[in-house]
Amino acid sequence: MLEIYVSTDVETDGPTFGRHSMLSLGSAAFTADKQLLGTFSANLATLPGAKPNPQTMAWWATQPEAWAACRERIEAPRPAMLRYVSWLKALPGKPVFVAYPSAFDFPFVYWYLIEFADENPFGYSVIDIKTYAMALLHQPYRASGKQSMPAEWFDPAPHTHVALDDAIEQGNLFCNMLKANSQTG
Repeated sequence: MLEIYVSTDVETDGPTFGRHSMLSLGSAAFTADKQLLGTFSANLATLPGAKPNPQTMAWWATQPEAWAACRERIEAPRPAMLRYVSWLKALPGKPVFVAYPSAFDFPFVYWYLIEFADENPFGYSVIDIKTYAMALLHQPYRASGKQSMPAEWFDPAPHTHVALDDAIEQGNLFCNMLKANSQTG
């Protein structure tokens, strides 16, 4: 079955899922040949009883446009995550979660899917872009960040801290890395 690479970015009000809220979720579904099949985005209401992290909120104060974007058209988490599951299931293949870094984004998405939709269509199919770069570049993990990646892996796109914009940006990066990998060997 065809794998669909679902590049995903989340914006939150703190570092810990459940304790802090996911404010925004953006996903862009790509084929391996970089065809954008569709996108999903939702801005979510905060969790009852959750408290924003002061350091995270201080960072948000430096990003007023992104903050405003993630607080527009707010939805309750349950209907948003049910809508997300329906979108994932309508893709023409098995979804694979892709993020930079997946160690931050996936736990939030997984927790919200289980908590509010009672299922996780990804299973544990998760790719971390920086780890993939580590393998392609033959470098240690900490030396494999964006500053070490070849310029041709990047499409011209701003990093806006708007979840959907960043999901599309990193999805293009990942697909360019897939192409580079297919051209070696």
